[in-house]
Amino acid sequence: MNYSFLTAGVLVALAFLAHTFIGVREALSTRPLRQGQRDSDFMVLERRWVQSLCAFQLVTIDLLALAALLIALSFPSLLPARQSLAQMSLLLLLGWGVIWLIQMAALRRPFKDYLVLGQWILWFICAGLLYQGLQAF
Repeated sequence: MNYSFLTAGVLVALAFLAHTFIGVREALSTRPLRQGQRDSDFMVLERRWVQSLCAFQLVTIDLLALAALLIALSFPSLLPARQSLAQMSLLLLLGWGVIWLIQMAALRRPFKDYLVLGQWILWFICAGLLYQGLQAF
């Protein structure tokens, strides 16, 4: 058993649970309120909210699939092409972390937000665990 892969899988599974139960509640709270806007303006705001909520739910599926893949990768005989799948997962997690940081910088967020919105830290930790696990091949 590869405990680095298993640990990364469990961490992503925990992220899935947080995303599902806490993130959904937070995402639902951003629904626009009708505050004297014209109907057409409000409909545009609400359509954008629905689109962002639907995109948010796509991440839910990604997290669940990645957690399942990483946990499956921790069992040596369960999946073919195990090394390639682990390498692609590592690149995905690195990409998530880098893009998260780029977005934070592009939005000119204060340093405190980098810590409060620190999901990028989790992605880099999981990528490091996968790197460590790949050394066992």
